Formats: sequence, C-alpha cells, structure tokens
Amino acid sequence: MDSKLPSIPVWQAAVVSGLIVWILATRAFPVAPILRSSLRPFIVHHVDSGVSSILRLQRMQGRSLDVLFAILAVLVSKEFYTFFLPLLFWSGHSRLARQMTLLMAFSTYIGNCVKDTFSAPRPPSPPVRRFTVTDSEKVFASEYGLPSSHAMNTVGLLGYLLLYSISHFDITGFHLVLLISLFVMIAVLTIIGRLYLGMHSPIDTYAGVFIGLGLLTLWSYIGEFLDSFIVSGSNVESFWVSLSILLQFAYPMPETPTPSFEYNTAFTGVALGVVLGVNRTYHQYHHGEILDSSKKLLKRLLIGFPVVLFAKVASKELAKVLLPSFSNLLNIPVKSSTYIPAMHQDMPSVDDEKSGQVQDVLDCKRAVAFFGTPVPYDIDTGIRFCTYTSLGWSVVELVPYLFDYLGL
Repeated sequence: MDSKLPSIPVWQAAVVSGLIVWILATRAFPVAPILRSSLRPFIVHHVDSGVSSILRLQRMQGRSLDVLFAILAVLVSKEFYTFFLPLLFWSGHSRLARQMTLLMAFSTYIGNCVKDTFSAPRPPSPPVRRFTVTDSEKVFASEYGLPSSHAMNTVGLLGYLLLYSISHFDITGFHLVLLISLFVMIAVLTIIGRLYLGMHSPIDTYAGVFIGLGLLTLWSYIGEFLDSFIVSGSNVESFWVSLSILLQFAYPMPETPTPSFEYNTAFTGVALGVVLGVNRTYHQYHHGEILDSSKKLLKRLLIGFPVVLFAKVASKELAKVLLPSFSNLLNIPVKSSTYIPAMHQDMPSVDDEKSGQVQDVLDCKRAVAFFGTPVPYDIDTGIRFCTYTSLGWSVVELVPYLFDYLGL
C-alpha cells in the first residue's frame, strides 16, 4: 500500500521559513534599535511641534465634545469589536466576521510592532490635557504613540466593512452616498478626537491612516484567498498554529515596557481559535445562513456571552496547571510574573507607574529569546495565548454547537 506524506504548499513553507529567517536575523543584528535610533528623532520632533496644534484644538473644550469624542473612541476600540465580532458570527454573517477578525488581529500586530519598534512618545502632558474616561483608555495611554491604533482601526476595519457592504448588498444611489459620507464623518471625527483627547500627536494619526490604508489595500488582494484557505485549504491547523507561535517570537522588543505585546498575544490567540473552529465546523455552522429572527439573536447573545466568558476563565485555569507541567517535562525553564504566585521570581525594579507592566518586559524578552537561550520563559505569555485561543474557538465552535443543541 502506497502511503504519502501530506504535501506542504510552497507559499506556506515560504511564510514559515521567512519568519524563522527573520527571527534569526533580528537576533544577530539589532534591527529594532537601529530603526529606532534612525527615525525616532524625526518622530519626536514632529510630536513636539504638534503640541501647539493640539492645544489650539483643546481650547474648544466643552462637556459635549468630551462626551462625543469619548464615545467615538469606544466605538472604534478593541473592546467594541470584542462584542461586535461575536454578534456577526452568531447572526450568520460568518464570512464578514472571519475577515474582520483576521484583519483586526493583523492590524493589531502590525500597529503594535511599529509602536514598539520606534518607541515614540505620546504628546507631553502637561501642557496637553490627556482625557481618559475608561480603564482601557488609561492602558492605551501607557503605550507608545505612533501609529494611532484608533486611526488604523477606523480606516482599516470600518473601511473593510464599508467595501464589504457595497459589494455584497444592494446599496446604490442616495444610500451609497449616505454610507460613504457616514464613514468619512466617523473617520475624520475619530482622528480629531484622538488629538482633542490628548492621546496622539498629528504625526501619530497620519501614520495610523497611512498604515490603515495600506492594510486595507493589502487585504483587498489576500482576504478572499485567506478565507478560502481557512474553510477548505490543506494544513490549515498546523500552518496557523506555527504562524501564530512564530509571530510571538518575531515581535520586536521596545525600549521600555508597554502593554502592546500583551494585546498582540491576545488577538493572535483569538484569530487562531477562530481559524481552528471555522476550519473544523464550516459546513455545520458557518456556510452563510443569515439569522432572520431578532428574538432568536437576543437569546443567542444572552446565552453565548456567558458561555464564552466561562470558556475563557476555565481555559486560563487549565493552562495554569498544564503549561508549567508540560514545561517541566520538557526541561524548559519558565517563570511566572503574574498568574502563578508560586513561580514568581525576583522582578526588576520599576516605578510605581510602570509596575503593572513588568510582565510585558518579560514577555518581550521571551519574544526575542529563541533557539537555546538560557533565559527562563514567562509562562504567562503562553497562558494568555491559550486563554484567548480558547475564547476565539468557543465563539465559532462551542457556542454554535450549544445553539444547535438548544434549537437556536
């Protein structure tokens, strides 16, 4: 009987090989520090010169503008999409949800890589007034400035939603003009809002718009190919697991710690969980049947979100038990900065303002520690990655299975 090993498409081998070469190259040559020292003075100059523009805008300060721009900040934030994307999946718009999930993970990774590579500051406060309402905004304020993630998300994700709506729905004439005008208005107000709230300099928003347009253009070429690959390609699971892990090692180390790597790990894990779940259950739950009952959708939301939250908590506790045992079995040195108190080691001394970010220092050390380095890995990164992979998988496989069982 003639048995053959499954073949690996050339493009998959090229992507994995390219990432490995890049990881080795960045270990041999300080790519990020070179780029940082070359371009950051230019960025810092424009951050400083942009302060006067921000202060002029903030002279218009008023309660109504504070509320407007704070709401817009939430509507294009990661937290909003955390609710919006499951809503798309569970309402039957699986294709759009898949594309936006992957685009958001890709955009988050690229944006955070740029942030931590250049390590450019946000506008100085004071004299700029930094307006942070939510806890998420306070965390965002501790990240580096360039590029603006909100500008990237507005142009990239809302831009893709606009293009998808135009190409898949019968939108013409007045409604088309209205939709495009709404997109332009939201984009412009969001960018102005980042300046008004003191979160970004003009150069940060320019970079965000530029990168967002670039990612949107790229996605218009590769999006359909990736979607076809996920639902019917070969080696999907092994390739995407390898890609997700390698991307963590390829992440650049910032000059000082920020939460960016933590966000990157979470969204990469969510994307992996979605890909694994959709690939396994495409014909059962994700083949394009649109839900036409608002009452049934409400029931799905009321059942689905608690189940997803439970899956997240349960997988985190399970990972806290299994990953250290697995590491010990393979004789891999590990430590925990937050999740497992018994594995805490002496932590670096930092200011109180940055004490919550020590975990990210170790995460970034892990991201560049590769191929035989004796530095212990921070097990928290693996725990976080597994937790959010489980979260993504539960949205597209566990919860739809429960809906099917309950007749929803």
